[in-house]
Amino acid sequence: MNSYAVYPFPFGQFKIGYRDGAVTLLTRTSEPARSEGRTALTDMVFHQVEEYLNGRRRTFDFPYILPGTEFQRKVWRALCTIPYGETRTYGQIAAAVGNARACRAVGMANHQNPILIAVPCHRVIGANGKLVGYGSGLDMKEALLQLEKRVVQGDAMS
Repeated sequence: MNSYAVYPFPFGQFKIGYRDGAVTLLTRTSEPARSEGRTALTDMVFHQVEEYLNGRRRTFDFPYILPGTEFQRKVWRALCTIPYGETRTYGQIAAAVGNARACRAVGMANHQNPILIAVPCHRVIGANGKLVGYGSGLDMKEALLQLEKRVVQGDAMS
C-alpha cells in the first residue's frame, strides 16, 4: 500500500507516493500541502526536486519503482537517456524502443509515467517541435524545458 506526502510547489502542489523505501509517484496535484506522510525519503526526494528547479541538479538518485507494461518500461528507460537540456520527438523515442510506428503508444506511455521530472517525459516534443501532451500541463512542461535550456546555456558561457 502506498503512502503519500504533499509539498508546496511552484506549479501548485507536489505529491510524492512511496512504499517499501522507494518512490512510486511524483506528480503535480491540487491537494493541499500537508505534513502527515512526510518521511526522510520524501524530504530527500523533494529536496532533490527543489535543487532541480533551482538549476543545481540534473539527475536524481533516489530509489523509485516503475510499475507498468514492458512497453511502458522500455519507453520510460528511453526517456531517462535523453540528456538534460535536450529534447526528442515521440517518433525518435518510438524508434529507440524498436517500433518507429509506435508514436501514439509512446505518447500514452508518457501520459502514464508515474515519476514526473525524474523520468523526464517533459523532454519529449511533437515532430514539428511544438510542446504537446504533458499530463501536468503544458505550462509546467514549458517551464521545465526553459529551465534546462537556461542552465545549459549558462554552462556554455562559463
